[in-house]
Amino acid sequence: MSALLHIQGLRKSFGSRQLLDIQELHLEQAQAYVLTGMNGSGKSTLLRILAGLEHAYIQQVRYLGQSLMLQPYPRHLRQNIVYVHQHPVMFSGTVADNIAYGLRLQREPDCREKIRHALDWAGVSHLQSQQARSLSGGEKQRVALARAKVLEPRLLLLDEPTSNLDGEAREQVIALIPTLIQTGSSVMLVCHDRELIALPGMQRLKLRDGQLEYR
Repeated sequence: MSALLHIQGLRKSFGSRQLLDIQELHLEQAQAYVLTGMNGSGKSTLLRILAGLEHAYIQQVRYLGQSLMLQPYPRHLRQNIVYVHQHPVMFSGTVADNIAYGLRLQREPDCREKIRHALDWAGVSHLQSQQARSLSGGEKQRVALARAKVLEPRLLLLDEPTSNLDGEAREQVIALIPTLIQTGSSVMLVCHDRELIALPGMQRLKLRDGQLEYR
């Protein structure tokens, strides 16, 4: 495997409180990472920084071997690094409309086949004509994952993807995670779900006192 993203000297403060002081973050291509840590340790903040949704001081960034800056956030990174919130927002319209949203922003000429594959992958083909905002929590999470996957991101950032799910809905979401790696995406997820953490090939990272530990 080769390096996807390499960051040195990442620091993030809120007022006088320094939340993150990470000397090095190294992510490989087609690799799964799980990020754990105490509540308030900065896990979600780190994901948001990587997705360009939060500012931070960063000494050096290399993406696929190329040096770049995260401020302003490069357009090609916004297309290749996708963040999924633990409470995903559904846009107005149908499930199919939601999955097509990012593709249309990227002006894909014909995205019908990609949408069909994403619907099948997430197991929501039977819901494609349903209004997305009427879905259950588990259905919304699977649609959000399909909406992200259809963009074929290099890095998918998942914030507590099973935190509000139980039973079959939780199992369905867990089953989707390994297939993302098989398609070549890297995945970095924040979670406390022991079954997710124990998935084969999952590399563990932990935030403790602002520092990043590799397990």
